[in-house]
Amino acid sequence: MGILPSQIGRIIGDVMKIGLRTVLPPRCGGCGTITDTVHAVCADCWAGLRFISKPLCACCGYPFELVSDDLGDGILCGECLRKHPAFDAARAALVYDDFSRNYILRFKHADRTDLTPLLARWLLQAGRDFWSDADLIIPVPLHRTRLLKRRYNQSGLLAAALSRQTGIAWHGTVLRRLRKTRSLGGLGPSSRKREVGGAFAINERQAGKIGLDGARVILIDDVLTTGATANACTRILKQAGAMHVSVITVARVVR
Repeated sequence: MGILPSQIGRIIGDVMKIGLRTVLPPRCGGCGTITDTVHAVCADCWAGLRFISKPLCACCGYPFELVSDDLGDGILCGECLRKHPAFDAARAALVYDDFSRNYILRFKHADRTDLTPLLARWLLQAGRDFWSDADLIIPVPLHRTRLLKRRYNQSGLLAAALSRQTGIAWHGTVLRRLRKTRSLGGLGPSSRKREVGGAFAINERQAGKIGLDGARVILIDDVLTTGATANACTRILKQAGAMHVSVITVARVVR
């Protein structure tokens, strides 16, 4: 029996993968050390990453250090008790620190789009309680001038990857950034809120086509700091008819 054309294609593909790995071996997304498999993290970098797990705030996902054993899963942090955010829930994969910052900065500013599968896998796990009920995945948009300079929206890459993994539709232009905001780094909560106020809008025509009205949306971003950007996007999405908005980020600031 001869080899089928489909088998020949697979063999050629396997040979090309082996050749590519020989010339360009897989490397750790953190330090660049050669690893055994693609989209992996070396042992040293893995030890430095601080993944967020329960117990955490049922709303914003802020991790608790000490929680009494007799308290359930619906505990809210002090900030959410004081003022509930515009979004319904938020989760992050990692604590934002020196280790996670390296991944995010490389991903955003150093053309390290090869980190997309790794970061998307972490986001998939962080949002495991959200996927079954979600209708749409929407990334936080970049302003057109920043998009032209960077050539890609890091949140859009993650949204597309998560869509492929979950089967949930994603849309990258229904939520628009109307004006170029300053970098929010170093700004306090009030300044951040003022900076993003009125910065986002909905493409109403696209919203109708994708069924935003009544939808349960997953909003994707890289970092959750004070929640100013996530809240601003959520308000616009809900004004356009979204029923529920959950936020998933690669990392979040923990003070």
